[in-house]
Amino acid sequence: MQFITADTGGTFTDVTVYDTEAGHIRFGKTLTTYGDLVDGVVAGIGEAKGTAAEAAWLRHGTTHVINAFLQRRGARVALVATRGFRDVLEIGRGNRPVPFDTKRRRQPPLVPRALRFEVTERIGSDGTVIEALAEQEIEALAAALKAAEVEAVAVALLNAYANPAHEQRVAALLTARLPGVYVTAATALSREWFEYERSSTAAANAYVGPAIARYVEGFSTRLAREGFAGSFAMMGSNGGIMPFEASVGRPVSLVESGPIGGVIAASEYARSLGLERVVAFDMGGTTAKCALVEKGEFDVQQTYWVGGYEQGFPIRSPVLDIVEVGAGGGSIAWVDAQGRLRVGPESAGSEPGPACFGRGGVEPTVTDANLALGRIGHGSFLGGQLRLDRDAALRAIGERVGEPLGYGRDAAATTRVARGVLDLATTLMAGAIKEITVARGHDVRDFALLVFGGGGPIFGAELARQLGIRTVVVPPQPGNFSAVGMLLAQARIDLARTLVADLSAEGMAALAEVHRELESEARQAAAREFGSEPATFAWQADMRYRGQRHTVTVGFDGAPSAETLRAAFEAAYAKRFGRVLGQDFSPEVVGLRVTAQGDAPRPALSALAVLPAPADRAPRHQTRRLHVRSRGFVDAPVWRRADLPVGFAIAGPAVVEEYSSTLLIGAGDTAVVGALGEITISIGQDREASS
Repeated sequence: MQFITADTGGTFTDVTVYDTEAGHIRFGKTLTTYGDLVDGVVAGIGEAKGTAAEAAWLRHGTTHVINAFLQRRGARVALVATRGFRDVLEIGRGNRPVPFDTKRRRQPPLVPRALRFEVTERIGSDGTVIEALAEQEIEALAAALKAAEVEAVAVALLNAYANPAHEQRVAALLTARLPGVYVTAATALSREWFEYERSSTAAANAYVGPAIARYVEGFSTRLAREGFAGSFAMMGSNGGIMPFEASVGRPVSLVESGPIGGVIAASEYARSLGLERVVAFDMGGTTAKCALVEKGEFDVQQTYWVGGYEQGFPIRSPVLDIVEVGAGGGSIAWVDAQGRLRVGPESAGSEPGPACFGRGGVEPTVTDANLALGRIGHGSFLGGQLRLDRDAALRAIGERVGEPLGYGRDAAATTRVARGVLDLATTLMAGAIKEITVARGHDVRDFALLVFGGGGPIFGAELARQLGIRTVVVPPQPGNFSAVGMLLAQARIDLARTLVADLSAEGMAALAEVHRELESEARQAAAREFGSEPATFAWQADMRYRGQRHTVTVGFDGAPSAETLRAAFEAAYAKRFGRVLGQDFSPEVVGLRVTAQGDAPRPALSALAVLPAPADRAPRHQTRRLHVRSRGFVDAPVWRRADLPVGFAIAGPAVVEEYSSTLLIGAGDTAVVGALGEITISIGQDREASS
């Protein structure tokens, strides 16, 4: 029996096949096929010697949803709102994220005003019906939507979080009258207040719904043709798996489907290696992403801003707390109108790809710069399956960057420009790590850096040196790490409910009632989506002092007492703000949320390690000309990772190659192979000695 995972990224598609009988994992890595993304997955399964017909289940992560949002490639969508409230989506919030930018403009809403419709009804904030739903208006509304040729409809009515009856009725009536049109209700996605965020979430769900439904259903059909008869699930942005039927109804839950797998795997390694605080850093072909893992756990944020908080729009759905920057192996180096060197966010992707791929690309990329400086080998990339053209890389760097900057295109100039491209990419990625650590009150030097993705290991030591981090960990199979994390993921359901209750006896009784309702709802959802009972429940409350706007999140077990909640709230408040307000100020709960997780079988981390059998002689290495900042080009050892036994030590500068990635050990750094196959790098003291 086999378990299969597939992670489709902007440049590469990564596949893992876990053979339960043999107890080991095989890997595949192919270029992403934009004509039909499933082709890349099928090719990857074949490369990993997997068989779809033998798979018990397949889990899939994709960047399809986030790409649709960022590129504005979605459905023609309409919004139905309570009469008088159709402009909530455009009004948004009155705050100014960039206070001194007088020319700042938000991105336009996903639904233009001409496609925002209204219906007569009104629900009060306590759930009472103030004005009955005017069902006689639905016929004309459906006709107007049909005339507008919309592909999807989002229904988001005022205060429906407190009583969803009107919203659900409108959605049902429109579904019956608009066959072939994707209809979504906001309360099916969020039962929390914040009308703007709920409306935005519903609009976003409808915007990508038709395309994701076609994609997921087409994916499932194609797998069936390959003989697959197991269960097919998608990787949710909350860190759990979700059946593909559920993903069709809630595609916004896939907004960060791709990166989450790597963070799940990073948290497992952090626990196994005894690392209390870790920055999980993933550099792929298009972007670099980072997240914090503390005590083996990662944070999930409740509101995700597509396009960033300054200009984007919110999605109220649990999403891994991640910071992302447009700096990957395929990120294009270019010169702007002011004559400044820039890297990204545009990427060459897999079609045509970097200039060195020889697939028609002419723009220089981070991968081209790495090849020019000897940091990756022209004949060893992807195990030699994709030979790289160093001359094409040098030519692209010289023509597109060196000459416009005034350096020319001779060998010395090209080397200098390539180094500048890599330095700028490193600075961009270091900025993302600072954003998720320093900007949030953490000392980045207290963390270890766990790097993965095809490009993470080659930049890990340089990033650590720049940030003052002393330890870098490179797990086995870093280039397939996100796909590995999907093997380790569990079924997960996140539910939330708004309630406003103080810590009095009456308030605690209201909280207990909602607690029971959420637990029952979570059990029903688990049975419906996964056919099993949840193994664990984790509870959180959003709390604040009465009269405040912002909240802190407090974790608790079971049914808490008022004293327990107050103590937990004050501890969390003091950690965030450095003080508490005292006994004269009353805390209150404004939201309750539960995370229910399953307990599916998964491989041990030791199965990921590809360690050599004991040998009488030490492993041998080759040499390659490698550019070191303080020395120029030097002859550096190049080791095969599969040849390195546990305890083997390497002094930098050196290169360690494997099928899916390349590890660069900087001058002055030392690396040791650990028992799980991980390589731990200790960063030297010389800040100028990095490779």
